[in-house]
Amino acid sequence: MLRKRVITVLTFNDGVLFRTKLFRPDYRYTLNFVDSWSVDEVVVLDITRPGDGDGANFEEVIRNFASRCFVPLSAGGGIRTLDDVRRFMALGADKVVVNTGALERPELIREIAEAYGVQCVVLSIDAKRHDDGRYEVFGSYGSQATGRSPEDWAREGEDLGAGEILITSIDRDGWLQGYDIELCKKVSEAVSIPVLALGGCGSWKHMDEVFSEADVSAACTQNIYHFTEPSIRAAKKYLDARNIAVRLS
Repeated sequence: MLRKRVITVLTFNDGVLFRTKLFRPDYRYTLNFVDSWSVDEVVVLDITRPGDGDGANFEEVIRNFASRCFVPLSAGGGIRTLDDVRRFMALGADKVVVNTGALERPELIREIAEAYGVQCVVLSIDAKRHDDGRYEVFGSYGSQATGRSPEDWAREGEDLGAGEILITSIDRDGWLQGYDIELCKKVSEAVSIPVLALGGCGSWKHMDEVFSEADVSAACTQNIYHFTEPSIRAAKKYLDARNIAVRLS
């Protein structure tokens, strides 16, 4: 049986750890808690807006995490070319996360998969729900509508060579009120590759819900760690008690 994963996602603005709310950098924090012995993977994302930094500080973030991290490390932010991918991989990333660059040029997904293997490519999809219940993919830090549905873009990404889909609810970002189960389920049912859910986790119960109701492969947590220091080990014990197959240390 494939075990469910618990993944920590950390967002950096010009090399400084930030939490986000509705896809906007919110308060500044220093990184003082990542339970790397119990988390299954770590994702670091550069959310620096154009003109706010040159990327050098985020490169240092990747380098530092790669030197101290004993679990798979994914890195993303501003990837447009294979040269960007090579740079992140040379710094120590195991996978790369592509978003707007793939929307602008979908062939980028195939190029990365052919160069590094499908296991290296994580297609990140940011989606908003409209008043009529329809979901739409947004690019450029959640500011640009694309006209695409999340499930259609996920299927296309899989066909092009993506190894995983990271689906994020823009509406739930930073609110800690639970994942958008409907959105996550639509995407997980649309593809055969692993789907990682992000946006809204505020308790271990929310993780149980997204695993049980949306059948995703991984529950990603982000802002919850900026308010308290709950152990990922405790989360896994909670999930195990509810018959969710997870890796226990």
